[in-house]
Amino acid sequence: MTDTDMNRGRGRGRDRDRKPKQYARLTHPLVRENGVLRRAGWEEALDRAAAGFARATEAHGPDAFGMFSCARSTNEMNYVAQKFTRVVMGTNNVDSCNRTCHAPSVAGLSAAFGSGGGTSSYQEVEDTDLIVMWGSNARFAHPIFFQHVLKGIHNGARMYAVDPRRTSTAEWADRWLGLNVGTDIPLAHAVGREIIHAGLANTAFVERATSGYAEYAAEVEPWTLAVAEQVTGVPAEAIRELAHAYATAERAQLCWTLGITEHHNATDNVRALINLSLLTGHVGRYGSGCQPLRGQNNVQGGGDMGAIPDKLPGFQDLLEPRNRAKFEASWNTVIQPRIGLNLTKMLDAIERGTLRAVYCIGENPAQSEADCEHTIARLGSLDHLVVQDIFLTKTAELADVVLPASAAWCETDGTATNSERRVQRVRKAVTAPGEARDDIAIICDLAARLGHDWKYADSEEVWNELRALSPDHFGMTYERLEELQGIQWPCPSEDRVEPPFLHGRLWEKDPERRGRAAPFGPVKHSPPVDVLDDLYPIRMTTGRRLDSYNTGVQSSGFASPLRRGEYIELSPEDAARYGVTAGEDVTISSRRGAVTAPVWIDPGLRAGLAFMTMHFPDEVDTNQLTIEATCPIAGTAEYKATAIRIDKLAVA
Repeated sequence: MTDTDMNRGRGRGRDRDRKPKQYARLTHPLVRENGVLRRAGWEEALDRAAAGFARATEAHGPDAFGMFSCARSTNEMNYVAQKFTRVVMGTNNVDSCNRTCHAPSVAGLSAAFGSGGGTSSYQEVEDTDLIVMWGSNARFAHPIFFQHVLKGIHNGARMYAVDPRRTSTAEWADRWLGLNVGTDIPLAHAVGREIIHAGLANTAFVERATSGYAEYAAEVEPWTLAVAEQVTGVPAEAIRELAHAYATAERAQLCWTLGITEHHNATDNVRALINLSLLTGHVGRYGSGCQPLRGQNNVQGGGDMGAIPDKLPGFQDLLEPRNRAKFEASWNTVIQPRIGLNLTKMLDAIERGTLRAVYCIGENPAQSEADCEHTIARLGSLDHLVVQDIFLTKTAELADVVLPASAAWCETDGTATNSERRVQRVRKAVTAPGEARDDIAIICDLAARLGHDWKYADSEEVWNELRALSPDHFGMTYERLEELQGIQWPCPSEDRVEPPFLHGRLWEKDPERRGRAAPFGPVKHSPPVDVLDDLYPIRMTTGRRLDSYNTGVQSSGFASPLRRGEYIELSPEDAARYGVTAGEDVTISSRRGAVTAPVWIDPGLRAGLAFMTMHFPDEVDTNQLTIEATCPIAGTAEYKATAIRIDKLAVA
């Protein structure tokens, strides 16, 4: 039976009449009066927004304020947003959607190599010998990057796909390793142990460039192929094949996305993969590296610009006095010498009553956060919520002040940074509708009302201020970015461009040039928090589809030749087990809530595994089901491992 045959009835039931919500573009400011948002002029809206921030911090101190910055906006906007937080509001409570997806990658890469960016360029994927796609359906979630993968395969590279689902990406692989959800560390440890026992470790590189090898070897020792097969569900022979292929390849790229990072032990997952690159020397050389694939256009740039609570722009350590002194001199301020709250901790602080005011730019946590009903209750309890966006999102509907921005990709000037650390120019092509205004101008107007006179003539002036403070960006003038069609950081000089890969120093023979050793990160397996039992026997994992985008604000309500609306994907075995057919509506329940959605039968799923997305929360709010269990290091929630049950709807 074909996929089409199995799903021939998908158009029946709720899906037949369901019309995705189309969000109206914000064209004028809104303020809340008597519990209702009404139209307002810019002066009134800005006055109210600034006054609310001032009241909160005057009554409760600077840490009563928090900023959610936007990973879809420009580097320049994110730079000014974090500067507003640290200078105007006097706190380091600033974060972005990096927390929802790749904060564990930043934490893991920083711990191993000292910087939080992917180590390779896209071109290297075309020129490598082996590609390992771990927890990544790149063909759907990162289609531009996947074109480079296809070129690499065309050029002779082999590919292994490690994923609980047999995804569209896995269809292109030489071999698919379908592991049980949440068993990435046991699988990585078994691969590492096999490499060691087969004598395939790059011992010269390990001895020269790394530290902590003995501890790592001891940690992976219990994970024999047989033990790993029992825990992960991957055949021992397949684990051995991957280990030997990765270790013996001349060049190898290890790529991952949210299948690794959206777990309660996500940073440990990342470290487990990085350990494999250190063990084999697959880092710091052209064609070999570690690639966390970013899901939005400027997730990398948001962190680079300091829109995170523990780093200043250019990923400079906030706790280093010399770094703070440099920024304090430039900004004429004093920066708090303590790490701020990330987005997850800010939500907890709202519930405790210590965070009272939030400035949310271009993010939609009311629908993107796990256990979203809990998040909505928290946001609704704030003394003051200001949302700056291009659409009236679910989060904006909760706001006291809504500020319409001209932040769509074709309405603004600046730069953005992609997954390979490439900074590229963004150019204004059209004028924003109605009264919508430039993000940076809005932030500066609020700063002026709070006593700070910032006058930036244009985005280039903001960029030049950043360049003067960030060595990694110093050589990237707008002129050079135009001429070279983008430049990867680090770029400390205006007269040269660095190699496309990071950490080549690890191959230096001179210890002084080699610098800091890259430490192995011994980590332990920790199974998913949401335990399967007789009441909730199915493991649901979440992800993206090709035709939709995040919480659907920018992609819902438009004609699509692919698919429309949310559904739950079940294996043929589970569909038969529950007696449900394609297109039939079912109730999906977790320990936190329940939703109703039609069934899609996917032969790529194994029995006991289901799949949903968060693309259509106005119709099926998947994040009512997901658990808030978070990585203690990165603060990222375990979206990928929810325990659910399926119930047929009662016949009327």
